[in-house]
Amino acid sequence: MTTVARAFHHLASLTDDVGIFEHTDHHMVRSAEGYCVDDVARALLVCLEDPSGPSEDVERITAVAFDFLLTSLTADGLVRNRCSIEGHWDEVGSVEDCWGRFVWAMGTAAACAPTAAMRAAALTAFDAAARHRSPHRRTLAFGALGAAAVLEAYPDHDSARRFLEFAQRSLIARDADACWAWPEVRLSYANGVIPEAMLAIGQALGREWMTRAGLDLLRWLVAHETNGDHLSVTPSTGARAGTPRPWFDQQPIELAALAGACARAFTSTAEAEWMVTLERAANWFEGHNDLGCSMIDATTGGAYDGLTPSGANLNHGAESTLALIATLQHTLRCRNIGQDA
Repeated sequence: MTTVARAFHHLASLTDDVGIFEHTDHHMVRSAEGYCVDDVARALLVCLEDPSGPSEDVERITAVAFDFLLTSLTADGLVRNRCSIEGHWDEVGSVEDCWGRFVWAMGTAAACAPTAAMRAAALTAFDAAARHRSPHRRTLAFGALGAAAVLEAYPDHDSARRFLEFAQRSLIARDADACWAWPEVRLSYANGVIPEAMLAIGQALGREWMTRAGLDLLRWLVAHETNGDHLSVTPSTGARAGTPRPWFDQQPIELAALAGACARAFTSTAEAEWMVTLERAANWFEGHNDLGCSMIDATTGGAYDGLTPSGANLNHGAESTLALIATLQHTLRCRNIGQDA
């Protein structure tokens, strides 16, 4: 069984008939803490984008994730994030990150879900959510990736185009006191999604200047997240200019976001520098990191939740395993492109 297949098998062990459990103690589910849209949306994305073809685990997770996400959507097009094991939603709808990831997942499903019925239902859900706007740059970046997928599949889709126009303005804006290359005062989480969204918008709207700006920002981020011959990504507490290394706790979501951006850059430019970072992102999980510590559980195939000053956080919940899957998917897909070139 490949590393990706083993990771999917672990993810399936976190999945019941309702959703995907968010947290674990080591590999054991903490079911009392329920499910969240943030993870389930990521799960649908990796299932839809898996290059190895359908498997029992992938097909089951896809069906559960899709139904769960549809249930999270409110009548007015907002998205609720957390759901209890009893099926009760703990929050009202919002345009926070869960909404952005919902738009991303549904936009991608509208473009490439395995059945026409699923694609149609996803496009309806995308339209309902994408009429809203978030004040948060990163949230809009998540959504922009879904809108770009819709526009690629449906070139005349007006709401996807308008979403991208709005997101572009947010992404190129700079915080008033940001005095370094990054548009925000500090790096925080899933940083790679910002340059990736810039690339997606530039490509979808045919704006070369936006694509160049995305590549420049990604190049800066890669340099900032590299320590010698390996990646040393922004910790969970964030970082700003002058923050001393090494950084802890490093979390797998940063590798997945960086890999997603580099994969998009590689597929559009074929420049080898992006493949170098993709390989380093995959290798980070194998132990090519600041501590030389493997981040994959040898028994379950799940990814550990973070790299701490003393080693791996041995819990391996949904987010970390999803990040491992996404990172490896991006890397394998781009390796195949390179071989075919």
